[in-house]
Amino acid sequence: MAIRVTVWNEYLHEVELQEVADVYPKGIHGCIADFLKEAGMETRTATLREPEHGLSQEVLDQTDVLIWWGHMAHGEVEDEIVERVHKRILDGMGLIVLHSGHASKIFRKVCGTNSGYLKWREDGEKEILWVVDPGHPIVDGLDEKIVIPHEEMYGEHFNIPQPDELVFISWFEGGEVFRSGCCYHRGKGKVFYFRPGHEVFPIYHQPEIQKVIINAVKWAAPGNIPAVTYGNTQPVVEVKGEIKHTIGELHQQKQE
Repeated sequence: MAIRVTVWNEYLHEVELQEVADVYPKGIHGCIADFLKEAGMETRTATLREPEHGLSQEVLDQTDVLIWWGHMAHGEVEDEIVERVHKRILDGMGLIVLHSGHASKIFRKVCGTNSGYLKWREDGEKEILWVVDPGHPIVDGLDEKIVIPHEEMYGEHFNIPQPDELVFISWFEGGEVFRSGCCYHRGKGKVFYFRPGHEVFPIYHQPEIQKVIINAVKWAAPGNIPAVTYGNTQPVVEVKGEIKHTIGELHQQKQE
């Protein structure tokens, strides 16, 4: 069965700025959805100005992996939708956050920090993405580095929790470095932050970048997740201990 991917994008830069539309005539979401479809995945897109931002409960229930690109309108995303997405992540849906999505409400919620804090500079510098975990599934089939000729700089310190797995670090022409490929586990869901993707550069047309995202979707897709029971449960083997009163019974007796 094909992995079901929803690609979410604000879709504002492409509408308002011709130089962005020239790079992504179908929108960033359209570009990503197209190459994922070519890789054998079932894709759909959603954008900010659609009802419920295109992320109804029905859409999310039919999504294995959600890809998120946002930049200029993080604050317009309704908190109710963020909570809905977060719950689906905890239940097993994968999330891939791209580039300036680092400051989105959903990534800040996943991180538990203000992940919008970092250094940045729009100079179109060369970036080298170095693989720091060569055995990770996200880098399957890739070289030890990816060179991006022109990109927006992001620099440390990046205000995120320590990643569960760090896949890439970036070096920029101006001297900065950045944790550019960060994996997290939240509940039953997997989360991957991938830094490249400034809207005025053709980053998502680059084959190596496409390969990373394809691999990341496969990594983040839910598998056969076992059922988990929480709360007070019966023992799985015979318990020979002895207790005269439970805490609940003691409270009940005190109330009586």
